[in-house]
Amino acid sequence: MDQSNRYADLTLREADLIAGGRHVLCAYILKPKAGYGYLETAAHFAAESSTGTNVAVSTTDDFTRSLDALVYDIDEARQLTKIAYPIELFDRNITDGRAMIASVLTLTIGNNQGMGDVEYGKMHDIFVPPSLLRLFDGPASGIADLWRVLGRSVTAGGLIVGTIIKPKLGLQPEPFANAAYDFWLGGDFIKNDEPQGNQVFAPMRRTIPLVADALARAQDATGNAKLFSANITADDPFEMIARGEYILETFGENASHVAFLVDGYCAGPTAVTLARRYFPGQFLHYHRAGHGAVTSPQSQRGYTAFVHCKLARLSGASGIHTGTMGFGKMEGVQDDRRIAYMIERDHAEGPYFTQEWLGLKPTTPIISGGMNALRIPGFFNNLGHGNVILTAGGGAYGHVDGAAAGARSLRQAYLCWEAKADPLAWATEHRDFARAFESFPADADSLYPGWRKRLGLSG
Repeated sequence: MDQSNRYADLTLREADLIAGGRHVLCAYILKPKAGYGYLETAAHFAAESSTGTNVAVSTTDDFTRSLDALVYDIDEARQLTKIAYPIELFDRNITDGRAMIASVLTLTIGNNQGMGDVEYGKMHDIFVPPSLLRLFDGPASGIADLWRVLGRSVTAGGLIVGTIIKPKLGLQPEPFANAAYDFWLGGDFIKNDEPQGNQVFAPMRRTIPLVADALARAQDATGNAKLFSANITADDPFEMIARGEYILETFGENASHVAFLVDGYCAGPTAVTLARRYFPGQFLHYHRAGHGAVTSPQSQRGYTAFVHCKLARLSGASGIHTGTMGFGKMEGVQDDRRIAYMIERDHAEGPYFTQEWLGLKPTTPIISGGMNALRIPGFFNNLGHGNVILTAGGGAYGHVDGAAAGARSLRQAYLCWEAKADPLAWATEHRDFARAFESFPADADSLYPGWRKRLGLSG
């Protein structure tokens, strides 16, 4: 059934919709299946996302029609469809009237992802008007709170050097805590990896006290504060609360040094909101494991990494993994820096929409996935600033002189970029960075041809 006469209005102007402030705008790359018209399919897509279905129903009235999602712009050659969703469609809490990410996802990438006339439809951008934006929680804390714990400037405290304990699974409590202590002798921040929790070989009630002790000892040994991001993810909200409360009680006087990691994609917006609201004083570390199933450029359904990170800021993530922008092992390109800028700035240019965040607290980019000291200067040349959290697992524990030296090499690489120095010249005066060349020779050969001769090494 062609519903374009009801669910499409190509006379609407985007500027007017934005000025009106009563619609969420979404941009999709959409392709109909063979035999279906473009506008017809786009209109069906909008209908299924709002007030319609595949047939006319007798219960529809004029008020219902006022809530129709409308296709307002199409470009068939570019497979671009833009849809305006009235803000009244989005669900609100009965307890406090706040908006929810679950409703945004249900409407904008819900049933429309499985329609028989759609080959694919993937959301590439979303605009949230001020009247709805103010109903989302947004972050309660941010990187400034971590800088404060570390004793740094709270406006531009610079890189937080972090890691993930490796191997990510298989370490018992004592080896895990020992690995944490070794890294903390040179670095700032350690996170649980997303599968680490309460495995039978590493029960939380044995592991966390040892980690808390390792953090305290590392602080005593170095004279510097240290940070730990503990995974509280669970299916059961009460289990998440129990984990969080136990961790804070165990860390005691160092509870402010603890962030809470939540597997935001796997556990969903309920888990993120629980952590945001129940533990507002802790940095909410949003891990996005699994997101590539829908955000990968190879996936033609769902939404992009840009949209995913934008929704994470709305939901209250203090920090979220944003990939390595083509400089690490994860899928990505240099232009992914636009994601980092979008979550940390008050004015953000997206691929299709400009978003004003109106003072909503920023979300910190967390850089993770195959990074080591040799890749750091190029990465920061691309990003343009160092106010991020780096978590380099192999880049620390793969260093030939151990995890503490690996952590120092990461810091030295960042300082090399900050000083705008030649990395090979810098390496001659910074041993841990120099030893990173020997630790990761394949990267050294690729990024710094002739490094052996410059560093006085044979071979």
